[in-house]
Amino acid sequence: MSKSALVTGITGQDGSYLAELLLSKGYEVHGLVRRLGSANLDRLSHVRHDLRLIEGDLLDQASLDQAVRHSTPDEVYNLAGPSFVASSFKQPVLTGEIGGIGAVRVMEAVKAHHPDARIYQASSSEMFGGTSVSPQDEKTAFHPKTPYGIAKVYAFMAGVYYRENYGMFVSNGILYNHESPRRGPEYVTRKITMGIARIARGLQKEIELGNLDARRDWGFAPEYVDAMHLMLQRGKPDDFVIATGETHTVREFLEEACMVAGISDPASVAKVDSRLIRPADFVLLKGDASKAKEILGWTPKTRFKDLVRTMVEADLRQIDENSGKHRKG
Repeated sequence: MSKSALVTGITGQDGSYLAELLLSKGYEVHGLVRRLGSANLDRLSHVRHDLRLIEGDLLDQASLDQAVRHSTPDEVYNLAGPSFVASSFKQPVLTGEIGGIGAVRVMEAVKAHHPDARIYQASSSEMFGGTSVSPQDEKTAFHPKTPYGIAKVYAFMAGVYYRENYGMFVSNGILYNHESPRRGPEYVTRKITMGIARIARGLQKEIELGNLDARRDWGFAPEYVDAMHLMLQRGKPDDFVIATGETHTVREFLEEACMVAGISDPASVAKVDSRLIRPADFVLLKGDASKAKEILGWTPKTRFKDLVRTMVEADLRQIDENSGKHRKG
């Protein structure tokens, strides 16, 4: 009999890649969406007919109870919630309600209706925030500096609580930044690749960016989704840092994107806007994924330059395809 999985946040970057992975392994995949009629299913268009979508909301306990009862999952992947860190400064209460308490609602639904299901809780490097320790691993103390990071710490500790007090299988994946052509346009990586692609095709002249010296540990999203799945295949639950162990600046990302697109002078197309600099823009976030390598056998394969090239070339193709459609029309 095939396994069943319930994925919250299935319409996002990670959710769409996870759906593909689980379907390829023969899972029956149920996806939670807030409103079926208005959900953006673009990332799922190629697998939509293989999925079983359920209406539900992390703010609504009854809908989560119903989703768990309906899907009877062997595995639950809680990927839902605000993922754009900058917006958490504007909506700290909502961020806490969805990212923190929403995770508890998911765990409560599983405990009440299908307690043997294994849960993956999406944690984040933002939990380390202002740490002075670098690189960070599973033993590094949390020091969140954003409402998003604070909510993620709450959800992480809730996972530990349900694991230790109720014997539930809850694993936290502490994922560092992971990108792909499916990344939303509000994220700096995609903002750069889309902007550079448009500049290369003569559709705009410059990109407005924040702190060009901010450093991040960037990986490739499909590989990080593999790690999520591996965490739930083990004999016991645990917590894992998933990262490349390398950091690069926003400036490096911009320069690499320009090189891929054939733009010789990155400085000429980037305009720094102080309004885009986050209130707490830290520079030390670099993950040590040694534990994941040793226990899960997981290592990142896509290098930084290959990641940037993949994203820029995808955006160039999208522009060219759209231009072709318009010409035909």
